[in-house]
Amino acid sequence: MARLPRLVLPGQPHLVLQRTLDHRPAFVDDEDRAQFMVVLRTALETEAVQLHAFALRDHELLFLVTPDQPDALARLMQAIGRRYVTAYNRRHARSGPLWDGRFRTSAVEPGEHTLTAMTWIEQATLTPGITSAPHHAGTQPNPLITDPPEYWQLGNTPFERESAWRERLARGVAGTTEARLRRLVLGGWALGSPEFICSADATGRPAAPRRPGRPKRAASNPR
Repeated sequence: MARLPRLVLPGQPHLVLQRTLDHRPAFVDDEDRAQFMVVLRTALETEAVQLHAFALRDHELLFLVTPDQPDALARLMQAIGRRYVTAYNRRHARSGPLWDGRFRTSAVEPGEHTLTAMTWIEQATLTPGITSAPHHAGTQPNPLITDPPEYWQLGNTPFERESAWRERLARGVAGTTEARLRRLVLGGWALGSPEFICSADATGRPAAPRRPGRPKRAASNPR
């Protein structure tokens, strides 16, 4: 069965996951993480992509981004992967790939689904340089982050928005929701309402897995 192309909807948020090969550590220490942030900043300066949230986990990267062009997301991830792996291999005297093949992505419906994806990304830790949580919680602004409209709607003042976000992170997302988000992004399926899925389907690339079984045959006209 042919591999489906990525579903990328310009102007819409996307959840992005990039895992390491054979569960290797992507970051050995803080110096690696600092180097990655330099690479990320450089890539964002050249590509038409807005970064809303990120998490640098031991064996994977998580992003929430909005690409402005159909191929901007792929170019961003290729630039990040190529430049960081070169620096990582040089520093640790190794060779070969670091990432486990292609990055995975899930188009996300604006609104509550976007906030849910952001919460999942940031809920693991508030440590600066590891996630964007300190930016949204008001403890350390990050110039790489573009706050999505949904974040601005959390309150009328920075204090209200930051307080609301800290409360959301404290609640986190349920285990079932986390499992669903991971399943969708690994499968390349969209996250959103039935109406959003239907509109994404209109691109010609399925936005959700098809139900098993043959499609129903159209009824023939009686003679």
